[in-house]
Amino acid sequence: MLRDQDKSSLLALFAPVQVMTDLAELVTYETDAGIGRGLPDAVVFANSEEELVKLARWSSERHISLVARGAGTSLSGGPIAEQGGIVVEFAQMNRIVELDVKGKSAVVEPGLLNLKLDDSVRKFGLYFPPDPSSQRASTIGGNVAENAGGAHCFKYGVTTNYVLGLRLVLASGECIQFGGRAFDYPEFDLMGLVVGSEGTLGLITSIDVRLIGNPPAVKTMMAAFDSVEQAGGAVSALIAAGLMPATMEMMDQKFVRIAEDFAHAGLPIDAGAILIIEVDGYPSSLNRQIEEIVEVLRPNGARDMRFANTAEERDKIWYARKSVPGAVSRLAPSYYLVDITVPRSRLAHTLERTDEICQNLGLRVGYLLHAGDGNLHPMILIERLEDPVHLDAVHKAAAEIVHVGMEERGSLTGEHGIGNEKREFMPLMFNPAELSAMWDVKQIFDPDGLLNPGKVFPFAPSVPARTIDLQIPENDVLAPRSPTEAADLLAGLSAAKRRVRIGYKPVPSGETLLSTSALAQVIEYAPDDLFITVGGGMRVSDLQAFLARDHRWVPIVSAWPEATVGGILASNVNAPLRMRYGSVRDVVLAMTVALADGRLIRAGRPVIKNVAGYDLQKVFVGSHGALGLIADATLRLLPEPRARRTLLVELSSASAGLDLAMQAATQSLVASAIILRRGSFGRCELTYTAEGVSLDVEAELEQARRVMQSRGMGEPRVVEQPSGSDRWAAALGNVDPQMLLVRVGVPPKDLATYFEDVKVTLSDSWFLMDAAGGLVYAAANPGDLSAARSWLEALEEPTLALGGYSTVMQIPERWDGKLEMRRAKPQSFALMRALKAKWDPAHILVSHFFDV
Repeated sequence: MLRDQDKSSLLALFAPVQVMTDLAELVTYETDAGIGRGLPDAVVFANSEEELVKLARWSSERHISLVARGAGTSLSGGPIAEQGGIVVEFAQMNRIVELDVKGKSAVVEPGLLNLKLDDSVRKFGLYFPPDPSSQRASTIGGNVAENAGGAHCFKYGVTTNYVLGLRLVLASGECIQFGGRAFDYPEFDLMGLVVGSEGTLGLITSIDVRLIGNPPAVKTMMAAFDSVEQAGGAVSALIAAGLMPATMEMMDQKFVRIAEDFAHAGLPIDAGAILIIEVDGYPSSLNRQIEEIVEVLRPNGARDMRFANTAEERDKIWYARKSVPGAVSRLAPSYYLVDITVPRSRLAHTLERTDEICQNLGLRVGYLLHAGDGNLHPMILIERLEDPVHLDAVHKAAAEIVHVGMEERGSLTGEHGIGNEKREFMPLMFNPAELSAMWDVKQIFDPDGLLNPGKVFPFAPSVPARTIDLQIPENDVLAPRSPTEAADLLAGLSAAKRRVRIGYKPVPSGETLLSTSALAQVIEYAPDDLFITVGGGMRVSDLQAFLARDHRWVPIVSAWPEATVGGILASNVNAPLRMRYGSVRDVVLAMTVALADGRLIRAGRPVIKNVAGYDLQKVFVGSHGALGLIADATLRLLPEPRARRTLLVELSSASAGLDLAMQAATQSLVASAIILRRGSFGRCELTYTAEGVSLDVEAELEQARRVMQSRGMGEPRVVEQPSGSDRWAAALGNVDPQMLLVRVGVPPKDLATYFEDVKVTLSDSWFLMDAAGGLVYAAANPGDLSAARSWLEALEEPTLALGGYSTVMQIPERWDGKLEMRRAKPQSFALMRALKAKWDPAHILVSHFFDV
């Protein structure tokens, strides 16, 4: 209960209509869409960031908890005030602050509805892919808090793949910007920890979202099967054939029937299960995509295949699918919706075991499945709401299903979150070292535990004690042969307080090099589940050669032949193909990391959808070895593109090329690179690569040609190889080691403005621009250290006003240790330093973030 003086001071901070304390009104905030309960002491309707700062400071002074709430569509108890306190309601913070069509991004407030954002950007030919079933009601802030997925994440990914930056009010009242509208900020990816943190780390005030081109055409089909298992086999066959539909949704017979009775969409009610499959792209490619899918489905048991020929028919199918949870009341008064994810190849076995559990307990169950990503939702029918024995059986079944998910190497939750519903199961998925690493994150953001207390963690974990009986050699180079050995070495090195660098290059006297050269093997290869686990020391080129035999690949390109998987992840260097496939952080499903203090943690799981706990693997991407050693990584696989072609056009100047490049980027759908490279005599070459389905590539290149012709350009050259990303890699890889190499990042919409500001500085420099990424790579050979600093300052200064950055990628040996990698510290630097102190308390890992 709020004390009278606390209540009075709260009412003094806000207008009367913004504060709710009446018991009858508070009851409406007692629950979410799940079954948990928790009555708040008050509800505050925030209107602005300034008000959230005031509220957080008030809360901190009085030690009163804050629970963020969007639309209350959570199913795991996340926004419930289980321990009382203040519910922070974001319904009034619901604006699109800025829509950047040219740069394909937007700034939105957390209370904006998901569907409102998607509808708004589609008018400009853009698309926000995360589409949870609650899309009509859920908010973007809630989607970020839960890392929401949806039907289309098999092809397009989940919410974290579309968050570029956010502003967060900490429990102390401090407001911090993480990331922003540019790409690849040189800082720890703390934003990746906030996404999916369920409101336990801060109050989000605004979100920078990434948008993509809206596919101009979509085709939807349904296929009937005799059983759920048969439909699951068909999904595996489609993946094995290298096909990537936009979505593959499955419903069993119980739910097909109630959905059809409710929505009248023409669903085949005699089927044991149905698949809803959707393809998208340019209109010319859809029929061929569907034909290939039918060719695979037919021999795998599909029958009664139907196709939506109009937008109305497609909308009916999706309305039926997304209405199932509401329509279930026709079968029973209520239901318990379980949410787990398993690798796709284990889906059929998981369903069999779930059926057995429910049959043994006398319960009826139906299935909704995001079949493409292994996320299944058994809906256990609650037929007697007042029968405690029946309710106990329902909860027992749910717990046993979660255990099955763990035994099948899956995740506790694919999209609903942990909340208070599944916190007791966290030790099933995470060992004490992993839970304590997550708790460290909670402690640096919210040391007093005021933000959504009691959620995610079943208890306050402690760092497990370790006894290391290991004689640390005095060698300058140590190469552990296993993750455990790496953790033991780091624990010993910490005890000895020996300075350590992770990598492969020679280190200064008095320091030890920790090499991953002995961690270069393929650990697990699962082509049917589209993942591979490799040691951190495996070279990227060796990885791609291994996968090429099965026409698979990981969308990572390195500019340096010796680059390792761990090195690319730690440095977060992204080729232009990120515009097509996302950045390297987006292809990492899991990793094993030896922290500097000797803890060995496994972050993530080999599944696309996993929202259990904090997304720890994100923070190691771009950490430059400051926190630990990446011993292995599990990466998402893709089929090799069916086609890849490149347009080349020579232009009179970089300014003219940028204007053309940005127009082409705005209209792109399957482009994987749009780069400008300085040529001879002040001229510039534009490279435009498209890849994917053959007919989509043809359509996109024809569209790009028309843009060029409208600008009076000649006919571009068309080449199969090398691609734009290959050209980027060759150009960067050939920069003389004695030259100073810098990367500048600005919001893509501001790239032309930035270039005009620095083109005089770059007049005698080599440069390359990634137009879609808003990145400029520049190299020069200044005569002395003073000239080098002046050159760097001239490149960095204009980025500050644009919300960008500059970072040095290569320093000549003669200036090593004398130039900072980044002069302007990020707003999150204090949190970065605090996390470093938690995981590397002896400060043994040398890093340019803290040591130059």
